[in-house]
Amino acid sequence: MAAQHRRMRRRLAYAAVGLLCCTAIAAGALVGLADTFGPPPLGKNITYSKTVLGSDGELLRAYLAPDGRWRLPASRTDVDPRFLEALLAYEDKRFYDHGGVDPLAMARAVYQFATRGEIVSGGSTITMQVARLLEPRGKRSLYAKYRQMVRAFQLEQAYSKDEILALYLTLAPYGGNLEGIRAASFAYFGKEPRRLTLGETALLVALPQLPEHRRPDRHPEHARAARNRVLDLISGSGVFTPEELEAAKAEPVPEGRRPMPLGAPHAADDAKAASSGESIIRLTIRARLQRRLERLARDRAIALGDAMSVAIVVVEHETGRVIARVGTPDYFDLDRAGQIDLTRAVRSPGSTLKPFIYGLGFEDGLVHPESLIEDRPLRFGDYAPENFDQTFQGTVTVRRALQQSLNVPAVSLLDAVGPSRLLVRLGEAGARLKLPEHETAGLALGLGGIGIRLIDLTALYAGLAHQGEVAPLYERETAPRWPERRLMEPVAAWYVGDVLRDAPPPPNAAGGRIAFKTGTSYGYRDAWAVGFDGRYTVGVWTGRPDGAPVPGLLGRTAAAPILFDVFARLAEQPHPLPPAPEGALRARTAQLPPPLRRFGAHHRAGTTHAEELRILFPPDGAALALQTDGDAIDPVAIKIAGGRAPLNVLVDGLPLRSTRGAGTVFFEPDGPGFVRLTVTDALGAADSVTVRLQQ
Repeated sequence: MAAQHRRMRRRLAYAAVGLLCCTAIAAGALVGLADTFGPPPLGKNITYSKTVLGSDGELLRAYLAPDGRWRLPASRTDVDPRFLEALLAYEDKRFYDHGGVDPLAMARAVYQFATRGEIVSGGSTITMQVARLLEPRGKRSLYAKYRQMVRAFQLEQAYSKDEILALYLTLAPYGGNLEGIRAASFAYFGKEPRRLTLGETALLVALPQLPEHRRPDRHPEHARAARNRVLDLISGSGVFTPEELEAAKAEPVPEGRRPMPLGAPHAADDAKAASSGESIIRLTIRARLQRRLERLARDRAIALGDAMSVAIVVVEHETGRVIARVGTPDYFDLDRAGQIDLTRAVRSPGSTLKPFIYGLGFEDGLVHPESLIEDRPLRFGDYAPENFDQTFQGTVTVRRALQQSLNVPAVSLLDAVGPSRLLVRLGEAGARLKLPEHETAGLALGLGGIGIRLIDLTALYAGLAHQGEVAPLYERETAPRWPERRLMEPVAAWYVGDVLRDAPPPPNAAGGRIAFKTGTSYGYRDAWAVGFDGRYTVGVWTGRPDGAPVPGLLGRTAAAPILFDVFARLAEQPHPLPPAPEGALRARTAQLPPPLRRFGAHHRAGTTHAEELRILFPPDGAALALQTDGDAIDPVAIKIAGGRAPLNVLVDGLPLRSTRGAGTVFFEPDGPGFVRLTVTDALGAADSVTVRLQQ
């Protein structure tokens, strides 16, 4: 009995202290007591998760805060209004009326403690909870409660109600390393908290009271029970109908955590590395479009085969804004080297530089789209280009030569324009070009004998679309804007676009809507497609990240279909290409001025040659880097031209295989060292090269 009396006296003493606190608060005594605990913690030094947002404000990617927690800044505009209604109905009905401490709630808590002998409710307001989050306490005590009340009063003096609410929405614990409503909503529901169901709302209201005990990924039954208690308690608020509340109780509780958003990971990494400490980084990338194109790249890479990858760049050519950039189909796919940004990898462009050769030819007055040009066997010193199919079409128009990507006309025109001049012009327009080591610009430049990045190639094509002016690309909204750079004259650029608009589309695609060009590098290592309409320019690359050859990989069949799919996701109908600028000459071949009717009337390029048997690739004396896939060495391509079928291929004097005509064959080397490759034909002609294979 004595012990019972002592417990009662203790409860009454605690109750008296609590009531005195309430009385002091009501009388404004905290004004004089606020300074006794020193300067209040106002959260000025909180470190947040660095977040990267798209142009529409959607979260692309977030990074852990320095302390290893997901802590995303949030305000009332970031959450569903129904969540705020439920939160205030459950936690702090008079939040907008009290000064940090609610005397009525405190009195209720004191009464419940005195009558039941245990803490039923702490009487804490949202402001007091923020004070506890900013200044964590060791354990519950009347002193700790009193200190919270003082800090709450100080917070109310320093911040508006919405600012205090924002601190709660950012710092409230949700289990594990999750802090704040946005981190919890992404982790448990995979979405921003702007469109929560009532069941999701109730669960997120309940979790901060006992976050570890109620974690749905570890204790789903506890989470469900806590959610339903919140629904019962807010049922009398009049905000939600009985039918809504019952439906909310029937919703499943998530039993695991979802990964945080990982949109545009390479662009986000670049922006984070370039940022100067800001916690929120805004990009020009459209989050929804980016997600659609990432799914497209993933699906197409899988369809193309093991270890294949896809990269995509989409820009607004008038502004230079990058609105989507897919550096890899899957950031975490080791087989596809997912963390390598293939939009910035240097690769051989194949035939995709040909439009710029023709553009300079148009600009110099050497040719017109309807000029005639020869597609016949020609030799330029030791260099004798051939078309991909080892055939020649004779006399064709420049328009057809570019649309069919014929090699001899392009090299003939490059010989007239000058490889060095083309290289300088592309470099001045902003492209980073990489020549093979110890080599200078030669005629092979026009057929892919140089390295370029997809991001730069896309920018060059954007210059074709933008009347010959390249707007430097940018991804960060705060990035400096650089002046446009001249690529070529407007008329020449328009001629190129007008020709490429009628290039043969891939199977099952409608032509005449976009101007585009494809390309395939030597050895079938890279497949490209780059195109534009009246507003957007898109670049696509496919291949293996390790540079291994992929027999049969072609720009037309592998990359072009992806290009057309990207435009289909940009808009139902492509934006029309611009009309002809002033000075453009639209005429048939016979109507052109005599100097423009036929290329070569005033420029003789190369000399004709017979169809002798030759090994085009690899060249004699070349050093080839062996590519490996695990323990196996990737095959090496041998490209053969001319000769009379059947052709016999020998490696170090040993027969490899016979082939019915010119083309490309592959052999599997044993390892590094010197190898002699020989090809003979039915007439006894032969050609040999010696190459060095090295790792």
